[in-house]
Amino acid sequence: MLLIYNNPAAIEAMPESERAQIFADVDAIMAELTESGELVGGEALAPGEQARTVRVREGVPAVTDGPFAEAKEELAGYLTVDCESVERAVEIAARWPDAKRWAMEVRPVMTPDAGAEM
Repeated sequence: MLLIYNNPAAIEAMPESERAQIFADVDAIMAELTESGELVGGEALAPGEQARTVRVREGVPAVTDGPFAEAKEELAGYLTVDCESVERAVEIAARWPDAKRWAMEVRPVMTPDAGAEM
């Protein structure tokens, strides 16, 4: 799974042409992954201010607005890919526009039959 991190305020502040280029780059990568059969799925996530963090301490749930971490970067979405190797997953993540400005995280999805190997 490729976890996409970015800063919504920074994206909002970009010139329209720069935002359009980011979306064009994403569209190109998605088309390539679809054609190669590597794309399993993915979704964008709602903005962090719509998130709720839930913690249970001594049996009492506490719900706070927003994501868990107090940071300008937030988890913005995910992409599930089926690759031959971790190196290929890293190659895809490195091409994603958010990796150039913020971060991409490559993490295996644990399944009962595959375990946590990459």
